[in-house]
Amino acid sequence: MGKELQDLLDLLDLERVEEDIFRGVSRSALVPRVFGGQVAAQALVAAGRTVPENRPAHSLHAYFLRPGDPGAPIVYTVDRIRDGRSFTTRRVVAVQHGQPIFHLSASFQTYEDGLDHQFRMPPAPDPQTLPTAAEALPRDLPPDVARRLIEARAAVDLRYADAPPWASVGRPREPRSQVWFRTNGKLDGADAGSLLHVCLATYVSDMTLLDSVLLAHGRGGWAVGDVVGASLDHAMWFHRPFRADEWLLYDQESPSSGGGRGLGQGRIWTADGRLAVTVIQEGVVRVPRA
Repeated sequence: MGKELQDLLDLLDLERVEEDIFRGVSRSALVPRVFGGQVAAQALVAAGRTVPENRPAHSLHAYFLRPGDPGAPIVYTVDRIRDGRSFTTRRVVAVQHGQPIFHLSASFQTYEDGLDHQFRMPPAPDPQTLPTAAEALPRDLPPDVARRLIEARAAVDLRYADAPPWASVGRPREPRSQVWFRTNGKLDGADAGSLLHVCLATYVSDMTLLDSVLLAHGRGGWAVGDVVGASLDHAMWFHRPFRADEWLLYDQESPSSGGGRGLGQGRIWTADGRLAVTVIQEGVVRVPRA
């Protein structure tokens, strides 16, 4: 396991301050605030540590309330809303400088047999034939932007199946994109569907989903100052067990944008065609005034 992945795992290994209070730190991001996927993943870690291991997470619903300060710790307080026979519900509030910056509701369920169906996995190229995210960066990208992009995603092997937003400036196209991703290293001792794999997918789910909004307008991306954006809310449903250290296809699209907001929705598939996760997110999407 490389240092970058170990650093990410350390980031998700929250300090337990009290029975239902946890503390986390932050890492550098593309923009001067805490990366939304980090806060969501850490909040899910906090919630999951108050739930029996035989009840995996099946959904989360979250709101980003204020920008996070990457230089200050984040305190996560867990409220044990309900412990039922099959379902467990938790509410988590993330606080910095005495103010809530993030709110999460998460639900966990014991395994049950039942009706089972899914959509068919869309076609996608073999991830091994695609360039890495670092290799796909355009040569004319400002060096500081390229460095921040590489550092922010160093723990994840993320590969675009088609041209990324920064390669489509001035050329609007269908607001659809696909990326393959997996952790940059194996995760020993964590079973498929365990809290660690679910939290890592939550972390990655916020990296590229709103990029599909930019594609419809030929905008370059968040890191190049072409647009200003921030996550507003985020929802995920975990359908089937998966491993975050094996290839996952993130199929994404934006059905609408307007009013200074953009909506993204995505599905995460295992390489053998199982629908693992559904994701929906809305974010602020603004074009800076000249």
